[in-house]
Amino acid sequence: MATLQPEIRLAPVVIPWVALLVIGTIMVGSAAVALGGGHLSKHMVFLAVAAISSVIVFAVPPSLWNKLYLLGWVASLAIAILVLVPGIGTEVNGAQRWIRLGGFSIQASEVAKFGLCIYIAGYLSRHHEKLSEDPRVLFVPLLMIGVVCGLLVVEPDLGSAVVIVGASVAVLFLAGAKLRYFLLILLAGAGLLALLVWDEPYRMERLVAFLDPWSVAFGSGYQLTQALIGFGRGELFGLGLGEGVQKLYYLPEAHNDFIFSVVAEELGAVGAILLALLLTYLVFQLLKVSRANIARRAVFAGMAGYFVAFIIGIQFLVNLGVNTGVLPTKGLTLPFVSYGGNSLIVCCAMLALVLRCTLDKEPQRG
Repeated sequence: MATLQPEIRLAPVVIPWVALLVIGTIMVGSAAVALGGGHLSKHMVFLAVAAISSVIVFAVPPSLWNKLYLLGWVASLAIAILVLVPGIGTEVNGAQRWIRLGGFSIQASEVAKFGLCIYIAGYLSRHHEKLSEDPRVLFVPLLMIGVVCGLLVVEPDLGSAVVIVGASVAVLFLAGAKLRYFLLILLAGAGLLALLVWDEPYRMERLVAFLDPWSVAFGSGYQLTQALIGFGRGELFGLGLGEGVQKLYYLPEAHNDFIFSVVAEELGAVGAILLALLLTYLVFQLLKVSRANIARRAVFAGMAGYFVAFIIGIQFLVNLGVNTGVLPTKGLTLPFVSYGGNSLIVCCAMLALVLRCTLDKEPQRG
């Protein structure tokens, strides 16, 4: 008797994805109005490149991605090393995270997200059945992903490393890792994170600013206090689109890391909550699609979908926490909404990968 395959609907993924891109374009145009430099025009170019990249990713058969999964890790490792090489990597504001090619910069951590998505999905499509029985099956991908993330921390880009590790651990847990190993990893990760924060004075300053930003309102807490002022000014329904004041040189990175504060000021608590709900809906739909893929034994598609869902979800939560003062300041964009070509292109490419794998009718097991 033929096994009934679960029905998978992709519209609930595509519709919020497109809606977020439209909202992001509108808000970037508003948030960057005082900066000059054609940020909106550049954002439109990024959108075009993201669309082309998505089409290219969509055109590649999932079986090929699965077959070449180790190249995903190799590419992630290579760019994480290259960005640290003097003369190749470009330093901006004390961080060496980019490789400049002509008029475009490649951010190592964003490339690593896509590469590690391919790697962990391919690895688990081959070994997920042994994950609960053999601890080595769990610690091999953790070690390989840890090497890449360790290099990202050196740049330094602790925020992206935390997002990648968090997404990887969550996927491994859903794939069948035992709870005791999961808790052990969480404890070890928390200890390592505390050590990394304590070891760098600027990270300690951000932690102090996070605990009491108003005590250092004109120092390390300046960005957060300006963001909170934006939330306060917006009240329930906002000042109106384009009417915000904080973006006028008061709030640094208003078009990028702190665009959610601009949303709250101009569209109010209602607009900010609706945007948060839209992102949450996208993440839950990705999780739903991934679960259906696992049910039809398309393991590669399922694991890739879980990884993408957690990458977007964790990064969204961190950005939201930073904007509202719940978490220390980190340089992470709001997926699909913030200005930033690398994040936009990679997020769209990862979603295209999930959609292509889901539409494929053949099992994608290793």
